[in-house]
Amino acid sequence: QVQLVESGGGLVEPGGSLRLSCAVSGIFASIYQMAWYRQAPGNERELVASVASRRSDSTTNYVDSVKGRFTISRDNVENTVYLQMNHLKPEDTAVYYCNAQRPGIFYWGQGTQVTVSS
Repeated sequence: QVQLVESGGGLVEPGGSLRLSCAVSGIFASIYQMAWYRQAPGNERELVASVASRRSDSTTNYVDSVKGRFTISRDNVENTVYLQMNHLKPEDTAVYYCNAQRPGIFYWGQGTQVTVSS
């Protein structure tokens, strides 16, 4: 059974940092493209950051709004994916979802809430 379990969300003041974790079981995260998506109330789910499979050299990509502030990484030994979020802004407030995908295959976590507010 495949499970993606997110953790690390919470309430943080503007300018603060959070580190999200996605513990993966049932598959090897290294052979999937792993990604973080987010969805704010009233908005569509958007791709925040992705890391390609190890076979594709683990290339990373980011949405423009988080470039320079967020960093995605994957620990292939721990089978865990991280999202380090620095210099957080109120507009980063959303539910963050972990995603694993290969052609025709998608897995999602249950999401973790991130709220940026003073």
